[in-house]
Amino acid sequence: MAATGAAPRGREAVKPDYWKRACRELAARDEVLAGIMRAYRGETLATRGDAFVTLARSIVGQQISVKAADSVWRRLEEATGGVEPGSVSGATTIRLQRCGLSLRKVEYLQGLAHAFADGSLRPEEWHAREDEALIRELSKLRGIGRWSAEMFLIFHLLRPDVLPLADLGLQRAIRLHYHNGRAISLRRMQTIAGPWRPWRTVATWYLWRSLDPVPVEY
Repeated sequence: MAATGAAPRGREAVKPDYWKRACRELAARDEVLAGIMRAYRGETLATRGDAFVTLARSIVGQQISVKAADSVWRRLEEATGGVEPGSVSGATTIRLQRCGLSLRKVEYLQGLAHAFADGSLRPEEWHAREDEALIRELSKLRGIGRWSAEMFLIFHLLRPDVLPLADLGLQRAIRLHYHNGRAISLRRMQTIAGPWRPWRTVATWYLWRSLDPVPVEY
C-alpha cells in the first residue's frame, strides 16, 4: 500500500452507506477483523469525489511508502498551486521532477492530465461500469495498471468488494494477522479473504488501518 494521507482540498468527504452493515457481517465471520474494527471504531473509508486526483495519487504512490508518497504529494500541491489537470499539464517536466517524481511518473501524470483536460476521458460514465470492466478500461491509460485501477475503485467509487492482492500493505497485514508473519501465497490470501465477500474492500481498509497511524486516503 502506498498512498498520501492528506485529503483533497475543497471537497467534503463522502462515506459508504454500506459500512456499518459490512462491519457487522465481517465481525460475525472473522474474529481477527472484529478485533481490528473495535480498535478503530467509528473510522471509515471516504471519498472526496475527484477522479483526477484519485488517479494522480495512485501514480504518485506507486512503489513507494505511504510517508514518501505523502511528502511528494505535498510538494506537488505547492508546485502546481493545486493538483488539477490544467496545473499539471502546464507545469514543466523539471518542475514536477523537483517534487520527487521520476521522469516516468511525470510522463504518466501529464498524460493523464491532458486526457482529462481535452475531454477524452469521461469519468461520469465510470460509475456504471462493472468492477472488472472498469479495471480493464483504466488499465489502458499509461501509468495505470491493475493496482492503480483497484485503488480508484476503492477510494473514488467506494466499490464494496475489491481485493487488491498485489498491494504490499495488504500482503503484509495478512501475513501479520493470519500467517504468523510468514510468507504467504496469493492463493492462500484469496482463501483467507473468501469469507469477506461481498465486503472485501472494508476488510482491506481495516487491515491497512492496522498498519498505519493515519487512515489511508487518495
